[in-house]
Amino acid sequence: MKFVIAILIFAGLAHAQGNPPATRPAEETSAGQGAPADQDNARKARALLDQMIQALGGQAYLNIQDISQEGRTYSFYHGRPNSYGIVFWRFYKYPDKERIELTKKRDVIYVNNGDKGYEITYKGTRAQDAKDLTDTLRRRHYALDWVLRSWLAEPGIALFYEGHSVAEQKPVEQVTIMNGHNEGVTLYIDADNHLPVKKSFSWRDPTDKERNVEDEVYDNFRPIQGVMTPFTLTRFYNGDMSNQRFLSSVTYNQGLAGSLFQSQVTYSIGKP
Repeated sequence: MKFVIAILIFAGLAHAQGNPPATRPAEETSAGQGAPADQDNARKARALLDQMIQALGGQAYLNIQDISQEGRTYSFYHGRPNSYGIVFWRFYKYPDKERIELTKKRDVIYVNNGDKGYEITYKGTRAQDAKDLTDTLRRRHYALDWVLRSWLAEPGIALFYEGHSVAEQKPVEQVTIMNGHNEGVTLYIDADNHLPVKKSFSWRDPTDKERNVEDEVYDNFRPIQGVMTPFTLTRFYNGDMSNQRFLSSVTYNQGLAGSLFQSQVTYSIGKP
């Protein structure tokens, strides 16, 4: 299953210009500038985020309750492709339910519901590997819709406008969002159409204490049910491309049943 799991890891850092998000001690955020300047900077950042949300579809985007996707996904190792791609179906119910079905027979399935994860194969259903579950929950926590729909509503949020830059050969404006837990996400917003071009965040590995940077790049936007939808998503991990996903169809708010995301362990590795 490792090669399948690798296909599902959409992580990393793009090679586009711009600084990745970093933690900002409170005493540094106002260094060298007065409170009015800080407030003006935050207001500019918020205005750009509001502009981006409107470009994505406004209330149609904010009211997404579930997503159904089909497409093909490719995995990479050290930036080089290690598969010919695999078809997938993805079902997502906001905010914390996801189901991914792989292969033409749809016989390899990953289900995440809250903080639980499952892998379903011909052998039965087992608990998702601890590391894979941790990676999945981290990606969900830093997902674009979570940041825009959950983080921005939290107390203690801080916004920073960081000026003009270039990402994926496009002129962008850079905004960093910091939540009350000192976690940050940097968004690179297209200066022309105000759609997101790239999202970056970093985290420190609890084992080796090394800092890792993950990035997601959005491209090939199409209007679907009033929502501007990226049909090409590319993920990078510490500078190397790790996954590329090409969507063939997307639908929103189909009323996905909760049972689609329910599962129960039937076996454990190493046990009868």
